[in-house]
Amino acid sequence: MRLLYFNSSKRLASTDFSGKTVPPYAILSHTWDGDEFLFEDLVNDTGKTKAGYEKIQFCGEQAARDNLQYFWVDTCCIDKWNICELSNAINSMFLWYRNAAKCYVYLSDVSIPVTEAPRGWTLRKRITSVTVRVPRHQSTWEASFRKSRWFTRGWTLQELIAPASVEFFSLERRRLGDKETLEQQIHEITRIPVEALRGGPLEDFSVQDRRAWMVGRQTTQEEDLAYSLIGIFSVSMDFRYGEGKERALSRLQEEMEKGTPYTILNYSATVNTTPFIVPFDRNTRFVGRESQLAELEGKLFVGALPTKVAITGPGGIGKTQLVLELTYRIRERFKNCSVFWIPASNIESLHQAYAYIAQRLNIPGWDDEKADVKELVQLYLSKESVGQWLLVFDITDDAILETTGLSQAVSLIKYLPVSNQGAIVFTTTDRKTAVALALQNIVELPEMEQDIAQRMLEMCLISPTNEPEVADLLLKELAYLPLAIVQAAAYININKITLRKYLLLLAEQKEEVVDHISKESENVIASTWLISFEQMRRQDTLAAHDLLFMACVDPTDIPLALLPMTSPCEKGIDAIGTLDAYSFVTKRTAQSALDIHRLVHLSTRNWLKKQESLSEWNQVAITRLLEVFPDDNHGNRSKWRRLLPHAKFALSFGLPGQENEARMNLACKHAVALFSDGRFRRWKEAEDLVIQVMETRKRVLGAEHPSTLTSMANLASIFWNQGRWKEAEDLDMQVVKTSKRVLGAEHPSTLISIANLASTYRNQGRWKEAKDLEVQVMETRKRVLGAEHPSTLISMANLALIYQNQGCWKEAKELQAINLEIFSRVLGKEHPSTLTSMANLALIYRNQGYWKEAEELEATELEICSRVLGKEHPSTLTGMNNLAFTWKGRGRDADALELMKQCAEARARVLGANHPYTLSSYTALLEWQKEELEISA
Repeated sequence: MRLLYFNSSKRLASTDFSGKTVPPYAILSHTWDGDEFLFEDLVNDTGKTKAGYEKIQFCGEQAARDNLQYFWVDTCCIDKWNICELSNAINSMFLWYRNAAKCYVYLSDVSIPVTEAPRGWTLRKRITSVTVRVPRHQSTWEASFRKSRWFTRGWTLQELIAPASVEFFSLERRRLGDKETLEQQIHEITRIPVEALRGGPLEDFSVQDRRAWMVGRQTTQEEDLAYSLIGIFSVSMDFRYGEGKERALSRLQEEMEKGTPYTILNYSATVNTTPFIVPFDRNTRFVGRESQLAELEGKLFVGALPTKVAITGPGGIGKTQLVLELTYRIRERFKNCSVFWIPASNIESLHQAYAYIAQRLNIPGWDDEKADVKELVQLYLSKESVGQWLLVFDITDDAILETTGLSQAVSLIKYLPVSNQGAIVFTTTDRKTAVALALQNIVELPEMEQDIAQRMLEMCLISPTNEPEVADLLLKELAYLPLAIVQAAAYININKITLRKYLLLLAEQKEEVVDHISKESENVIASTWLISFEQMRRQDTLAAHDLLFMACVDPTDIPLALLPMTSPCEKGIDAIGTLDAYSFVTKRTAQSALDIHRLVHLSTRNWLKKQESLSEWNQVAITRLLEVFPDDNHGNRSKWRRLLPHAKFALSFGLPGQENEARMNLACKHAVALFSDGRFRRWKEAEDLVIQVMETRKRVLGAEHPSTLTSMANLASIFWNQGRWKEAEDLDMQVVKTSKRVLGAEHPSTLISIANLASTYRNQGRWKEAKDLEVQVMETRKRVLGAEHPSTLISMANLALIYQNQGCWKEAKELQAINLEIFSRVLGKEHPSTLTSMANLALIYRNQGYWKEAEELEATELEICSRVLGKEHPSTLTGMNNLAFTWKGRGRDADALELMKQCAEARARVLGANHPYTLSSYTALLEWQKEELEISA
């Protein structure tokens, strides 16, 4: 659970209490408006001018009046790009409200003029044998109170019932009363029994009664009408936005009948005891393929050896739908079998799927930002104690893959778990890949039989056909391909035409498709696509535009939040609903995202090429991605990880001379995200991107343009973090020289470049040169920015570091102590710069022999770094290294040896075996081990 607080400098901050004792806190209940303060604003320290920030301030200030340091607000305390965290929050919401010390209801539509504000209590009024106080002038606001939108929203039902203390406030932050004093009014407005409002056990009220409390309430997402009742009925369930209200309510009923216990979930916990991580709902129209299903089920979980099976066949033949049906049958047949689905369209989607599984399973180390989650999942599922599991790799074979064919198979094999209780199923169009993955254990998917195809068509059609001969002819033209049948039936249903009419349309499109569109994809899929798309362009322009946009990003896991146009069009037709109706997209209901079949995606791109509009729409995608792609702030990881595949796809297409500022800026953001993501094995990819951006900016903008200099500085930082000091120095010197001439010696960017050069000198042990530069930067920043500006403090900290390396302990200690005090006061105790100051001051104490003082600071710094940044963040590892040296100095040799061993292994894993920091840790470890052996001898 993430809680907010205002630090000593009145700066909004947050702390994650997952896995720890949660302190007393206040919680806000309100209705959402269009300008809310969001999670991205919190992590990026932006959004203070938003209207919604007023509610954050109100909640924090009111909590302080009630002697509560921490508070929770739903708009900014949940990372909605993190699917596991969002699922946990939805399932835990009722308990979070119930456990709150105070719940403040902010009624933005209830206003009290200052002259009519409640000033006290003047009389007592007896209601249902309960004595309550009625404020003066209550009649002036009670009418608007009774009509407040808050009483009509779905989620506010549990926010009213769950907390023991609920206080109501007007738009002006004036207290109107609480759940006790306004009990009768609330009862009359909501028809909720007084006993329930007073906290009586919900089990005392029938299911029918509790359902009645939701009558008349509304939610923005229709599924929330079910999800907001989770706590009311004491159950847990997966959320699947896009499944529709009826299906969500049906699943809620299923969970109620199971009697699933309601508990606070860890971020990684699953709602069922047996995980079923499949992003798609069961296809209720699936027919046929019984022989292949029987063959597959016969190969799985037989004997004592693990099973690997590959399903192969041409695109559109139904491989994914076959294995999807298989997963649901396995779930029914083996109640304790865990099922995991991994879309393997590219290396990034592969990583994201593994990361999601690691988080949902709560595998130790999943939250270490530098850990290889693919390896974690592999090792975890290889344990026999984990039990029975099925792993599905749905492989997309296309030219857009980073590695294709056999090399793609090799990259998968590296991370496949091995267990006698496990089974792995692959889908692929490439037989060589199938053989590499499953040897001879291959199920070839043949063309669908005519009678099965007829059944499928009948199931997909709303109105039964009375033209069997025409149906046979149509199915033959559609090559009995399931995808083509589904798309054809969708068009027939929407437009209410006959099969004969559709056959004529198919014939009209066939020649055009062969000549212009389908050179790489199956002609029949391109034909059915084109018929539907042309009609969609006429009937729902917004849906057509969304499809064209999605053709320019990765076809897998497209977040709805990425789409630039998701509101209903003039005719009131929902764009996503139209795309779904035409069978152009598949909803990932658990992730609020969409998938597009490879052939639909390719057909759409080919149409754009024919129209000579691919570059234009690719630019639309790049512009939109640039709008939503976050900076490299640590708190934005969930968001950039889901957007990385889409940014890479959009950037991978373009012609020479098409480089514009938007493309270059997105490439730069993409590179920085790769570098900051914690997977340092991807530094080379980040380096290549930055070099590409730098060279393009040199050519387009000029070698001395500020943006070009920024690219050069970014590349120098990548070199610096890899220990490539000479390359970093050369670039830094170029940037400093040019910045001084172009921007001026005191420009902030110039000062940053000088500081970067100083840090490069410092890491090479060139203390005199580093000192001269740092003094210059610090004095200039003091004069230009002020003595307590963060940039000035950073310069002060860097100068102190140089002093201590020169043995000037007194000067270093004074600077670091001042620095730490100001950072703690201005930025907060958990800010990365504060932690750096803490570590630096501890280092000075250690070098002067003040072991106790050093240990206290280092232990505090290490605990905060582990919690805030992650257990394998480079700063955390530096803290481990430092504390190990301090323990060694205090005579705690065994503890020091073990901690340094952990540090060295983690650095090798994170930074690489040849990184200077890794080598330094291993050198110390070997020396200490040698000492231990000598003592033992």
